[in-house]
Amino acid sequence: MNKTIIAELRAALLTTSMVVAMALPGGAEATEASSMMPKVDFNTVMLDGLKIAYREAGDPSKPTVLLLHGFPTSSHMFRNLIPVLARDYHVIAPDYPGFGASDMPKAEDYDYGFENTAQLVTRLLDLKGVDRYAVYLMDYGAPVGYRMFANDPERVSAFIIQNGNAYEEGLREFWDPMRDYWKSPSDKTADPLRGFLTFEATKWQFTHGTQNPEAINPDNFWHVQYLLDRPGNQEVQLEWFLDYGTNVGEYPKWQALFREHQPPALLMWGKNDVIFPEDGAHPYKRDLANLDFHILDTGHFALEEYGDEIATEMLAFLDRTAN
Repeated sequence: MNKTIIAELRAALLTTSMVVAMALPGGAEATEASSMMPKVDFNTVMLDGLKIAYREAGDPSKPTVLLLHGFPTSSHMFRNLIPVLARDYHVIAPDYPGFGASDMPKAEDYDYGFENTAQLVTRLLDLKGVDRYAVYLMDYGAPVGYRMFANDPERVSAFIIQNGNAYEEGLREFWDPMRDYWKSPSDKTADPLRGFLTFEATKWQFTHGTQNPEAINPDNFWHVQYLLDRPGNQEVQLEWFLDYGTNVGEYPKWQALFREHQPPALLMWGKNDVIFPEDGAHPYKRDLANLDFHILDTGHFALEEYGDEIATEMLAFLDRTAN
């Protein structure tokens, strides 16, 4: 039987078992359905003096899939995807410093940024004995993952790209206040960016561009905002905003590496995303010859509306490419 058909059937069965498990609060049926789903562990490890939290599931002897989250969320964004992938793959999803359940040092006490985080995640993989991995890149996860790729291209077996930018075409007017901050960091240029850290902005990120905003689980934005509202976290996020500007200068390097190494890639992009619009998706076609390209009718956090479709495509793609 065709491997794609097998993957689709497997994903459908897994999704059905998840729905049954959630729909039946008790009884033998619920217990049986729940037992079918892989166990997800919530772990921590000390790296560079920080407690780094990560979710892990699946058999470590199987190929590894690394899931790299975006702003302003954490590994929580992969909560439904992880158990589906873990039936056949080893899955690791870390929380960056200042996000999720990882430590949040004061901004003045830690060098928040993408290169530091790329090195930190690499050390996590080293500790776990992971020599090769496929990587899901979303939002902030893209520069983290692409820096890891640049540091050791042969270690990456495949990309799954979801609203993760590597081209200047993907930075439109939304980024103008950020550009002002990158060009001249000061209270004057930083203060307008604090508006991105409010509850209204957080909810907007999860709901804007979706087909049915009312169906988006509000737990997403409530738990994210709780973390953003911690004392000192705004200053931490401003450090991340400032360092994002360093990624733009790396784009030509990453693009050259795409052309040289040609990792297989699956792109699943929410076309209604204002932060990383569809303009940033199409340039990948220039540099990646083995690109499975999909544009989805949703917003920034595509997993919230297209989780089943993304999981199905990922399973079929990973069956072809993960090694």
